[in-house]
This record gives sequence, C-alpha cells and structure tokens, in this order.
Amino acid sequence: MTAVGIDAIEIWTGKLSLDLPETFAPAKGEDPEKYTKGLGLKTSSFPDTYEDIVTMGANAAKRLMDRKGLVPEDIGRIDVATESAFDNSKPVSTYIAGCLEQVYDDDFHHANKGERKFACVAGTQSIDDAYNWIRAGRHRGRSALVVATDTALYARGDPGEATQGGGAVAMLISEEPSLVELSPEQGYGSADETDFLKPNQQFPSVDGKRSMQVYLARMREALTDFESVAWDTHPDDFAYIPFHTPFPGMVRKAGLLGYRHMIRDTEIEEDLASEIGRQPREEAFDDRESYEEAIRGYMDDLSGTDTYREWYGAAIEPTLALSRRVGNWYTGSVHVARASALQHALENDVDLEGSKLLVGSYGSGAQAEMHAETVRPGWAEEVAALTVDEQLDRRYDLSYEEYERVHDSHNHDLNDDIEAFTQPDGEFVHTGWGRMSERQYDYVE
Repeated sequence: MTAVGIDAIEIWTGKLSLDLPETFAPAKGEDPEKYTKGLGLKTSSFPDTYEDIVTMGANAAKRLMDRKGLVPEDIGRIDVATESAFDNSKPVSTYIAGCLEQVYDDDFHHANKGERKFACVAGTQSIDDAYNWIRAGRHRGRSALVVATDTALYARGDPGEATQGGGAVAMLISEEPSLVELSPEQGYGSADETDFLKPNQQFPSVDGKRSMQVYLARMREALTDFESVAWDTHPDDFAYIPFHTPFPGMVRKAGLLGYRHMIRDTEIEEDLASEIGRQPREEAFDDRESYEEAIRGYMDDLSGTDTYREWYGAAIEPTLALSRRVGNWYTGSVHVARASALQHALENDVDLEGSKLLVGSYGSGAQAEMHAETVRPGWAEEVAALTVDEQLDRRYDLSYEEYERVHDSHNHDLNDDIEAFTQPDGEFVHTGWGRMSERQYDYVE
C-alpha cells in the first residue's frame, strides 16, 4: 500500500513577543514561576497589527510551496482549520487561495476548498480528510494543502490570558511523503461537553478545571480506542509523543496518564512494583470513588520514579520546546509539538528513520484523536529547512502597555487602529476592508 502522510511543514509565527515572567507577571503582580513552572511558558507570540489568520496561513503556505517548488496546479485541495474565523459563510481557505494567486501565475480554481471546525482538533481532522481523499483515489496525482491558523486570544483579565498565542502551520499531504507516514488506524474519544465555548463571540468562555478533566478523559478514551484497532501500546514503541499543548503544564498530566496506561501488565509495572506497588485494579475495590482515590495515589508515586522521569524527559519534554516560546495556537498546537520533537531529534543527531510517533490531538467540546506516524527517510532534510527559531529570535518584544494596545487592535468589538511594531517584508498583509466589509490583503515585497 502506498504511503500517505505529511510531506512537508512550514511555520509562521506572530511577529510580536510577550515575555511572561519578565513583563506580564510584574504587571499582574504575580510570581513569575506561576508561568515558567506552573504553566510551563516563557513567551507568547502575537500577530502584529497587519497580521491575522489569513496572512499567517498564506505566508506559511507560500513558504512551503516555494521551498518544494510547487505551483497551484500541484495542489488539489486547500483545507483550513481554525477556531478564529471571522466569517460564518466564506471559508478562510478562499482568502488564503486569493492571497497565493497574487504571487503565482496560475490559480486555484480547480482546487476543493473548505474550513474545518472542532476547536483545536480540527487541524488533525483536516489531515484525515486529505488522507482519505488521497486513499480514495480522488486526488488525480495532486497533493493537499492543510493550514492550521489561529489567534488564540482571551479577554483581558481572563485566567487564560497567559496562554495566548498566534501563528500558523502549513502542511503538505501527499503520497510517498518525506516527513511522516500516517497510520491507517485511529482512535477517538468524543462526548458532548461544555468546557470551552465561543457562542457568537470572539473570546472564549472557559471552565478551566472542567477543561482539564475533559482533556484527560477524552485522551484516555482515544488511546484505548486506538489500541482496539492497532496494538497494545508500550512506552518503548514511540520515539516521541506530541500532544495538543494549550500550555506545557497540561501535557505533564496527559503524559503521566498515558504512561500509566501503557505500562499496565508489562515488565515496567512489575519492575516498579517493589518501589511503588502495582497499579490498583478496579475489581479490588468496593466502589468507584475508592478506586479513583487509589489511582491518584499511584500516579503521584509513579510521577516521582526515575523510570517515569527518564521516559518523560525523552519522549515528551522535547515536544514542548517551541510551545514554551509561542503559547497556544489552538488548531496548530499539536503540529507545533510534532515539529519541536523532530527539531530536537535533528539537533541531537537522533536517527529517527522508521521510528514511530504517537500523536494525541484534542479539541474542546470535546474530541481527542490518537494515531501513529512513522518517520520517513527524508525527515531530516525537511526539518532542517524550518526557520521557526529564526522567526522567534526576530520577534519584537512588547512592553505591557504595548501588549494592551495590540490586544485591543485585534479585538473585533473595538477596531482600534495603532501603528505596526514591525515592517512587513516579502509577505502578505491585511490592508483594510472592501465594500461588503470583506477583509482585503496584499503582498508586500
């Protein structure tokens, strides 16, 4: 069977930076370690005044197409995943295609275009759609362009304000991919939940504690469901496990939950038994509450073992490096985590070819998806081409007062116009509005 997967990725990060421990924490009168150790964040990326989900997505897509030597004729579909859309009818993919048509001789009139919405899991769902389209033989030899783009902004003063971010990830889905091959098996955990909502509003309403509980519950279900159609997973099966990362502190909990599940009835559990005992089995308890209390105690003990810490440091920690510097990108977050892991492997001369990743995506409302990816022979060349570190180093550092002004400039209810902090160069920019209040874009040389 022909391999199908991600052939290339490109990342476009917002051009502004907010330092959480040095700038945000003092302005809020809070301990900097609340952000660095609690949330696991250092800085957040923000779009400049001329940037939005269209410009960031189009700029990531153009960089990908140029690097791969692609023209519009090579692309058969454009799918955009976002939960920051500004139009309830016209998909963001049409805006991005319109931008790209300004710089290429041909057009995308032949390409199927759409927009996916299921909170942060929509980026992975768009990859699934592209995978199925190719597998069904409907692609006519063309590839799919998937763009995950978001401005993850919260209302000022909201508890989630520190986890904000903005950026885009463009991915090319093709046959015989250079980066990773997608597994045909997938696992899901899905339920009607009210943990994070945007009911006709720009900024979300969030039940933070509930959202954490739902995230972990759906991830557990997705892993169990994946195993039902794939295999019984083991920690040694995967080089890295990228999770959806709204903030790294949340992944610490998901990593521990996944590890506990995967070592059950394995030699690892037996080896740890003399140190922390075996995992509690539900049948040994009279009620669910007692069992859950025992599980929590076991997981606390497990998190302190050298065995777990070494595994977490190798399989999970490398996926978080970029997230610590950019914050939450909603639909792009798990794909940033994958890129971070692959960068770590390249920088440390890890031979990843043929190794597996276990990718855990999640979207509030709520759904998790688990699938495996096999690293392809061309992965190192693709990852070496990424310029995300250079982009992050070039960001403009905002003062707190400047941050407030930028936040207001992106608030749809305020429409505050302020001067840009950076100069656009060789990129798409938002230039204003047309006669039907549509957003307009130009390419700036």
